[in-house]
Amino acid sequence: MSITGMYMLNTGGYVPEKITQALDMLYVDRKNEFRELSQVLLNEKALKAMPNWKQFVMNFCLDVEEAFKTWSGKSRLLPSSPQKALTILRQLGHDKTSMNQLAHLLNMSYNLSVEFKEIYRRLK
Repeated sequence: MSITGMYMLNTGGYVPEKITQALDMLYVDRKNEFRELSQVLLNEKALKAMPNWKQFVMNFCLDVEEAFKTWSGKSRLLPSSPQKALTILRQLGHDKTSMNQLAHLLNMSYNLSVEFKEIYRRLK
């Protein structure tokens, strides 16, 4: 598995083998969530051409969780924080017709990130 370009997964605390194992374990129970997010984030052509789409989705989910820390005041505001927030909202909000749909995708992304980190933490 290559995590090249996946900046959230490429940070110091993650080991590629454990990332793969944690993602595989999470994917077993959360296939529908991964599929729904991948359809929102990637077009059909990109999805078929991208072998590491699960890592891409997880990288996005980790990004949402990190952004939420800023939004909730747990992390300090960085110069790139407004642009990051707008990018996340535009990616998830594209073609949505209500705030409920957007909130659903944000919640799903956040929950996948938290579950991934917990599975990763428990792996030996």
